[in-house]
Amino acid sequence: MEKLSFMEYTIDAIDKRIIQLLLNDGKMKIKEIAHQLNMTNTPIFERIKRLEKEGYIKGYTAKVDASKLGFTLVAFCSVTLERHHKEYLSQFIEEVKELAEVIECYHIAGMFDYLLKIRVQDMENYQHFITHKLANLSNIGRVQSSFVMTEIKNEDHLPF
Repeated sequence: MEKLSFMEYTIDAIDKRIIQLLLNDGKMKIKEIAHQLNMTNTPIFERIKRLEKEGYIKGYTAKVDASKLGFTLVAFCSVTLERHHKEYLSQFIEEVKELAEVIECYHIAGMFDYLLKIRVQDMENYQHFITHKLANLSNIGRVQSSFVMTEIKNEDHLPF
């Protein structure tokens, strides 16, 4: 049986299956998971608690259709910083965490330093975000925007 060890606890195929089931339906009951895995409730409950305690499961959220709530524009901003000293990187990270429009942020290798995923209502809101919020962050060197025309795949599963 293949095992992955990231922390103190080693996850096995059953843990991976539990994680996958919860990714597909975060409201799935322990009884349903146990049934799917042909197990009893108690070991499933214990495994889930252990996965939570060890940080494999960080929390539970609802999947929301953002476009139905009026957030129809998705953009990716590639950001280059002017200075790369540790304190400037830390400052940028703290500043970007405060921007509600930024729904994902990645420190990347390559031509840019960071990749931001932005979700706003429309182009007017995006322009406001760029000119009044992102441009006001200290240490911004260059920003390049790409806009999502059609979302092809957006999965919350892992390739176990």
